[in-house]
Amino acid sequence: MPALQILNFSEPDFRQRLDDLLSTLRGGGLVGSVESEPLDVPAIVSDILAQVRTEGDDAAARLASRLDRASLEPGALHVPQAELERAHAEAEPEFLALVRRVRDRIATYQRHILHRDPPPLVDGGRKLGVRYTPIDRVGVYVPGGRALYPSSVLMTVVPAQVAGVKELVIATPATGGRIDDLALALAHELGVREVVQLGGAVAVAALAYGTESIARVQKIVGPGNAFVAEAKRQLFGQVGIDSIAGPSEVVVVADDSANPRWVAADLLAQAEHDPGAAILLTPSAALATAVVEAAEEQLGQLGRSEMTRVSLERYGAAVVVADLAAACDLASEMAAEHLQIVTGDDAGCLERIRHAGAIFVGAHSPVPVGDYYAGPSHVLPTGGTAHFFGPLSANDFLKASSLIEYDAAALAADAADVRDFATREGLTAHAASVAVRTEG
Repeated sequence: MPALQILNFSEPDFRQRLDDLLSTLRGGGLVGSVESEPLDVPAIVSDILAQVRTEGDDAAARLASRLDRASLEPGALHVPQAELERAHAEAEPEFLALVRRVRDRIATYQRHILHRDPPPLVDGGRKLGVRYTPIDRVGVYVPGGRALYPSSVLMTVVPAQVAGVKELVIATPATGGRIDDLALALAHELGVREVVQLGGAVAVAALAYGTESIARVQKIVGPGNAFVAEAKRQLFGQVGIDSIAGPSEVVVVADDSANPRWVAADLLAQAEHDPGAAILLTPSAALATAVVEAAEEQLGQLGRSEMTRVSLERYGAAVVVADLAAACDLASEMAAEHLQIVTGDDAGCLERIRHAGAIFVGAHSPVPVGDYYAGPSHVLPTGGTAHFFGPLSANDFLKASSLIEYDAAALAADAADVRDFATREGLTAHAASVAVRTEG
């Protein structure tokens, strides 16, 4: 039986099957191929946050030693500079050269889209404007072990640097007692000199609250597991959070002009995240069948074939709809993290689809170019949150301050209206603050 199911709009149970799939994707129902006993993640995270908040370094070291199977002392939560330098000196020159190329592409794009102070709006004696200034200190969470993705470090650190963030601290677990040299070398190459040996909710708590040895940050960014996501959720409002990210996903809108082997490869690339959702939306039943067959053929050639098959079976589908307009409307409804458009009318589809995290237009724009190289950050909204969130960018590390400057004549001209509003709201001191300046 093929891993990828076909849902066809002509079938009587089509909408129910589609709604069931969408409910799983939106409701955080994606789980990996290896499942453990259900855990009360919110309660566990709440306890971890409370311990770190009240006990600082002692709790962070104790919890990290137990959860990450490390051996940490309260006074040694930072990776020594000598270790960063050693890892960098021993790193493959080819890897460092690749990092520099990718860093430069990300920086070029982020500088291009960076908010800049606009000229002031001058209206008589009124000068109105906005000033953008960077956040002072940002924490970047970097998963360890199997989930160590150097690309995510680049996609979070470089935008922050372009924005002008002066202090960056990376937190990553010393899983089994050590941090991967790749992560240390990458941190050093990017100029990040503060690396904290903490993982999961412990790291997020230490960054958000601060400890005796770790200064608190104003914002936390970076991917993580369910415990990291829950810690971010519980700390939202006490510290800036990039997003509460869920499992990765792709929606491909394609028609008969698409190469089924290429589309199948794109779906498999997302499914290998384990879990990863991979959905084809097409008006062509022939394309859907060809993609399912091509996916079966390619599965056996993958290094993570079994995991990928499980993801396709659980969270994949080739969805046949009435026409290309219906495919575009459904894609917009799903608001996927990654959207690929491979049709005979890419421009028309792009105009019709309003919601997606990152949009890859045309047959020669596969998602991996965005994951690794093109320039926009691959830290993207998931689970339908692209309806109201966008990709992480340098602008997320800026905050705006309104600028308001009046001269005496302008204040005198507006005083009556300001006082009228203040008086109607019962705020007489507000009215008096204007009156004292404009009445003799």
